[in-house]
Amino acid sequence: MSPAGSHGQPVRPAAPVIVPTLEQQKVLLRISAQRERIRERRAARFLAQQQTLDAGNPGAGDSLILQGVAFAKQHPAAVAAVAAAAMALGPRRLVRWMGVALPWIVRLRR
Repeated sequence: MSPAGSHGQPVRPAAPVIVPTLEQQKVLLRISAQRERIRERRAARFLAQQQTLDAGNPGAGDSLILQGVAFAKQHPAAVAAVAAAAMALGPRRLVRWMGVALPWIVRLRR
């Protein structure tokens, strides 16, 4: 019978300690420095995002769709009025007017 651990599993011998060579140590130091740079970059990006949100301009970098959703949440009555007008116009007129309005929206976005 083999010796058992506290859970009835066999006890494994400790893994041998591997000492890195000088070349391996240099590579490990470069990897460590790169990981630190990545951490600092992430922290700086997070801080910049927080400052943008704190500046009272939430959603400045969001897509047009996300900004539209945010507008709909803030102004539900206006969205309902636009939806009612769109239903009253009908699909043909709506598509025609979107062909006119969409280029304006894209230009204003720039």
